Amino acid sequence: MPKLWDSTVEQHRHTVHAAILDATATLIAEHGLAVNMSQIAAHVGIGRATLYKYFPDVQTIVAAWHERQVTAHLDQLTSVAAEDREPGERLRTLLATYLRLSSTGAHAEHDGRDHGPISQVAIALHRASHMPAAHQRLHELVTSVVADAVDAGAARTDVPPAELAAFCLHALAAAHSSSSADSRERLLEVTWSGLMPPR
Repeated sequence: MPKLWDSTVEQHRHTVHAAILDATATLIAEHGLAVNMSQIAAHVGIGRATLYKYFPDVQTIVAAWHERQVTAHLDQLTSVAAEDREPGERLRTLLATYLRLSSTGAHAEHDGRDHGPISQVAIALHRASHMPAAHQRLHELVTSVVADAVDAGAARTDVPPAELAAFCLHALAAAHSSSSADSRERLLEVTWSGLMPPR
């Protein structure tokens, strides 16, 4: 098979795959969890037999959607961690970004909409098989940025960076139950205070 043709086929499969994930998220947000494969196929504009070539059932599609969302958020946090900022400012920006992402429907589709049921599914999926590696990547990322802040004198030195990272992630997880921007900002301030060197 010519390379150009092979590339085109692969791109088509990628496009259809993404469309299936987007369609499923939209349908569940609009109609709840009683969504079937026929509805998804019709929404994407493909036959049901074609849909089954990509996914065996709705649960697998939702799991793939969630993994895509988590990966996208981790990539965004990685970009923030790589920014050329003063270490303390970079750490605060990273924590603020994590807080914002955590509060958008518990990793619902980040497009400004409330995805309701799909968000509830996503919360349950945080126990899925792809999550341990995601948690590990997140913890290592935050630990690295905390360590830079510690070295620069912008964070306390009496607690190991890995423990400080775990403290931040657990503290900011409270944002999942908060719908108020003010309360989230207060939560960020409390977390930030806990990172400051003791007087």
